[in-house]
Amino acid sequence: MPPRRMQLVCAFLVVGLAAAGARCGGAEPGGPTAGPAAATADRHPELKRLSPVEDVWIDAKAKTVVVGAEVTVDSGAIEYFACPQGTKDYESLVATRSTARLVHTALIAIGLVPGKPVTFDPAYAAASGPVVRVTMRWKDKTGQMREARAQEWVRDTRTRNAMRDDWVFAGSSFWRDPTDGKEYYQADGGDLICVSNFPTATLDLTIESSQSNDALLFEAFEGHVPPKGTQVEILLSAGSRTASGP
Repeated sequence: MPPRRMQLVCAFLVVGLAAAGARCGGAEPGGPTAGPAAATADRHPELKRLSPVEDVWIDAKAKTVVVGAEVTVDSGAIEYFACPQGTKDYESLVATRSTARLVHTALIAIGLVPGKPVTFDPAYAAASGPVVRVTMRWKDKTGQMREARAQEWVRDTRTRNAMRDDWVFAGSSFWRDPTDGKEYYQADGGDLICVSNFPTATLDLTIESSQSNDALLFEAFEGHVPPKGTQVEILLSAGSRTASGP
């Protein structure tokens, strides 16, 4: 691993996993927290697991991050594709058994460097960064293993077809509590993989996509998304280009 990438990974591990086994905070004190509280069985002993209490693995050979999750929404409008469990589950297709911070760390470990989150002041500027290929893996009701591009689970309300847009590794941001100096990774509050634009998103779209309830562009693609409660895995790997935004 190149020295610069190793420094970034170590920095995130020191800040984010110093209390491995504890839950990472959300965007603000007292906000939602995410991640299991106790060690869980390792379902991928052949891969490198980054925490005994979070379902995040690295497949070094394939340069892929594997994240354990569960379908939480299978119909209706959405603002998120994936959020840490216990945060925005009610408006996200899946909830991950991991913090956003650890997924960020894993993406750095496979060679991706975060870009910049979306901004709205003084004017809209799209999120930028390396494109991330997002693939879903699950067992259907017959027990057969299935895979699909994450976009196939999301329907564009304008075209009524599957979403065509890619996600980029925007990287979210940190917020420091001035009262105690504690640092929070903003996306841990829910903004892991977004379909509405958020300055706190780890992965965001490069198109302008409103957060307003009456202007949401995307919804769960019924019939494509497995039933609520289905156990799934998110596979994250480098896409074919870098998006710089308009």
